[in-house]
Amino acid sequence: MTPRRVHLVTLGCPKNQVDSEVMLGVLARRGHEMVLDPDAADVLVVNTCAFIGPAKEESIDAILDLAAVKAARPGRRLVVTGCLAQRYADDLQQALPEVDVFVGTGDLLRIADAVEAPLADAPVVYRGAQHVLPPHGVAARVRTGAWWTAYLKVSEGCDHACSFCIIPKIRGRHESRSIDDLVAEAASLAAEGAVELSLIAQDLTAYGRDLPGDASLARLLRALAVRVPDVRWLRLLYAYPASVTDELLEVMADEPAVCPYLDMPLQHISDRMLRAMRRERSGVAIRRLIARIRRAVPEIALRTSFIVGFPGETDADVRELCDFLEEAEFDHVGVFRYSQEENTPAAAFPEQLSEAVKAERWERVMAAQAHIASRRAAAHRGRTVEVLVEGRDARGRLIGRTRGQAPEIDGRTYLHGRAAAGDLVQARIVGTETYDLVGDIVASHAHVAV
Repeated sequence: MTPRRVHLVTLGCPKNQVDSEVMLGVLARRGHEMVLDPDAADVLVVNTCAFIGPAKEESIDAILDLAAVKAARPGRRLVVTGCLAQRYADDLQQALPEVDVFVGTGDLLRIADAVEAPLADAPVVYRGAQHVLPPHGVAARVRTGAWWTAYLKVSEGCDHACSFCIIPKIRGRHESRSIDDLVAEAASLAAEGAVELSLIAQDLTAYGRDLPGDASLARLLRALAVRVPDVRWLRLLYAYPASVTDELLEVMADEPAVCPYLDMPLQHISDRMLRAMRRERSGVAIRRLIARIRRAVPEIALRTSFIVGFPGETDADVRELCDFLEEAEFDHVGVFRYSQEENTPAAAFPEQLSEAVKAERWERVMAAQAHIASRRAAAHRGRTVEVLVEGRDARGRLIGRTRGQAPEIDGRTYLHGRAAAGDLVQARIVGTETYDLVGDIVASHAHVAV
């Protein structure tokens, strides 16, 4: 088999990034070469997202862009992987004849077969089950992001039945990896230089339920903190609110490596909307949960996300949501416009709202949160905090993140002083912008990449 040069584009969430890194690992072990320039590639791969309408549109646009690159030189191959391939491969074979191979989320380990197989007259489909969750030793990754931070996928799939969400039908039922396997992967990532690990899953707080014994997210965090001490920050993303336990909060409060940070999508606060979304929580229960979290971890930074424009949502529901933002004072908030996804219960609900109404409500909620975010940021003035340096922005400013700022989705911290990417520094916060902090470096601890 002749080694091939492969160019891979990753779309969607960090879970997709991990899948791409697993596929790159498979390809590297089979002798293939990764290239950044698509024009230099023999094989073009796009790892797609199909969560909501805009993500599907972005995926199709990326496929068409790479199809144009493919057409510029005979013999090139175009491979489509990920959620779009898993969900729509049968339809896309007809709609996108430019694609040579579709590889679904359940067959990602066959990416080398897809790259090496002889070209056929019709697209070939590798789909398998709804997801694959191989152990670290079988699916060692080739990292694509910054060396100082990495995502650790602890489980796959989801057992919830939210009425708006297609993910369980794409990714399947929840399945956890073992604690020992995750510790082994974390140690490998730390050996490559990672000082921050962000734990990810479709449903992070369901971790361990399906494993024998007493595995849980709290126990996993304890194991990572004790057995992989070179990882200085452990961060939790995608926690389902109904499963935030007292044991988990205790670990967050007393393990120094665990960032006082929790990403916990709530989706709404109106009881009507929560029931329609099948979110298993009332507004009262959500308020009690937030109070319990803040009692247990007083310095915690809370991130959440909401959906506006859900079928049947009224102006009163949106006003209640804006009032709740003022009351709860989240540090970080994401707001999404409802996407009507076929084969979900909500797609058939009456009172579907127009895109114009969704856009207006999105603007209103984002504006409400901007004032709160500015106020929350200003409260950091005068504090000295630990910052992970990430280099310089396009304007040459030194930037980093605090323990309360997750990679890619939250604000950043602008720094005055000298430091290199990957350093952990102490910085005194001297100024703020709406979502960002400004700090003077007062001490540093250089971390050398391996």
